[in-house]
Amino acid sequence: MDIQSRVELVKRNAEEIVTEEELKELLETNEKPRAYVGYEPSGEIHLGHMMTVNKLLDLQDAGFDVVVLLADVHAYLNEKGDFDEIRRIADYNKAAFIALGLDESKTEFVLGSEFQLSKDYVLDVLKMARITTVNRARRSMDEVSRRKEDPMVSQMIYPLMQALDIAHLRIDLAVGGIDQRKIHMLARENLPRLGYRSPICLHTPILVGLDGEKMSSSKGNYISVRDDEEEVYRKIKKAFCPPKQIEGNPVIEIMKYHIFPRFEKVVVERDAKYGGDVEYSSFEELAKDYVEGNLHPLDLKNAVATYLNKILEKTRKRLREMGW
Repeated sequence: MDIQSRVELVKRNAEEIVTEEELKELLETNEKPRAYVGYEPSGEIHLGHMMTVNKLLDLQDAGFDVVVLLADVHAYLNEKGDFDEIRRIADYNKAAFIALGLDESKTEFVLGSEFQLSKDYVLDVLKMARITTVNRARRSMDEVSRRKEDPMVSQMIYPLMQALDIAHLRIDLAVGGIDQRKIHMLARENLPRLGYRSPICLHTPILVGLDGEKMSSSKGNYISVRDDEEEVYRKIKKAFCPPKQIEGNPVIEIMKYHIFPRFEKVVVERDAKYGGDVEYSSFEELAKDYVEGNLHPLDLKNAVATYLNKILEKTRKRLREMGW
């Protein structure tokens, strides 16, 4: 694969890359660049997590070594439970990411507590604290904090650690949802002041929940990788899906970000009296038909549920084989 093809694969479905010029230079000068995503161990892995997993799969295909940080210390600082509970969840999360298609032989899984409690790392946290204002740290946490209105001091430490993870894991390309942008920009600005390289940052879009609102574990407005076939159909059938509307349509987003990257073509099955089956080789073709009213929301939902189950069928099977 030539450099431009690799760049296009890395860019696919990304919200932004800071910067694309740096990405091209990296691929031209480094045969084995390193990319990472950090995840707070979560009780369920859902389509939101899969946004960045899909990008890690693209990066592996583009020749990157991939690191997955299971951020147990971050989860503890963000009040996600005690360490024993968090680490049990981390084990499940690792299994889920492998089941979703990450090549275990080409993926380095790292538990945060394996390196974040070392003397050198803690000293770097203190150095970072000396050059970061409280306001900057707080703004960086706005999108990911559990206590946005009344944050704990621990949540001011969180973004400093996330920036330093990039340095200590020797990362060239940091990947995250667009909600991680402020933390990544803090890393780009302050890591060079501590003698580390500034990372390239890639941000993926944030999926809207099935109800059209922000995706939230407390609302249950998401599809988990452990949802069975019937549950997926039930949730998609009930999902918000306004006709002729692309923006803020969760069913359209699933088609764009999860289905088309994994299938060369999508067949929407319809009764003959409604025009019969229709085949799409690109998301753009399908979106055009939907906006023009040539594709009914119910037909779209049925296709999304069918193809999503094809993806999750393999994932569910692998999870069962691994004891989950």
